[in-house]
Amino acid sequence: MKIISNLVEAHIFRRKGGELELLAIKRTGGLSYPNLWQMVTGGIQDGEKAYITALREIKEETGLTPKRLWSLPNINSFYSSEDDCIFMIPVFAAEVDAEDTVTISFEHSEYKWIGKDEMIEILAWPGQKKSVEILHEYLSNENKIINLVEIKI
Repeated sequence: MKIISNLVEAHIFRRKGGELELLAIKRTGGLSYPNLWQMVTGGIQDGEKAYITALREIKEETGLTPKRLWSLPNINSFYSSEDDCIFMIPVFAAEVDAEDTVTISFEHSEYKWIGKDEMIEILAWPGQKKSVEILHEYLSNENKIINLVEIKI
């Protein structure tokens, strides 16, 4: 069995009216995991750094350009019986301006800006829900011991 790290997960958020809103995007029917709500995900290209993949996938899937990017202290993972591999997925958080316009790609049929509780409710995978909890904890200053690692973009 192999351990592979060729995917990324990126949670996009904005601050609007003093509230933290997360971007949820719904996968198009006919693709893998049809009609599943998720955050931005995507594959790392040969020679590409994971954070560059996150920025590229955010632009491709939402049309957004983050003003700040962080690495979350969480690695999502899953096992694929088809490949007999364990996938390790670095997790990122990206802040965009509240006025930025979302333009979803063909991979998604709709989007919505929502709060933490609704995001956790609609996500399918426990690791993704954990990432939302971690992001919210850090951004709401509930964790005052450690700051998120910001990536200079």
